[in-house]
Amino acid sequence: MAEIARIYPLKRQLPEPLWRQVLGSRLRSLRAKRGETLAETAERAGISPQYLSEIERGRKEPSSEMIAALAGALDTTLADLTADVTEDLRRSQREFRALANKPAPLPQPISPPARVTRAPSVPDVLALAA
Repeated sequence: MAEIARIYPLKRQLPEPLWRQVLGSRLRSLRAKRGETLAETAERAGISPQYLSEIERGRKEPSSEMIAALAGALDTTLADLTADVTEDLRRSQREFRALANKPAPLPQPISPPARVTRAPSVPDVLALAA
């Protein structure tokens, strides 16, 4: 006995950005505004350039002490850095909600296959199979 399958349209779900991703983006932006390399900023913060790179790419979740050290190395305060990251998160959340509520585009109609006016010959079938 056959059962009826119910198919529901998928909602477009974009992952909401994580704190560490937004923090990393903000740190990279601050470093770029100063025209510094990873090595220069990392040295002042007391961390390796590789670790700073991972933080900037949102791969690592730095401790609060590390965030404070990076804020100091970039001549900002922990409070200002946190406020900026919070505002970036709010902005991306608004964009996320706007995209989630945007209706999905209608699918394009599929054109019907070309009509065959004659029965395919053996060479035609072999050519299609190749």
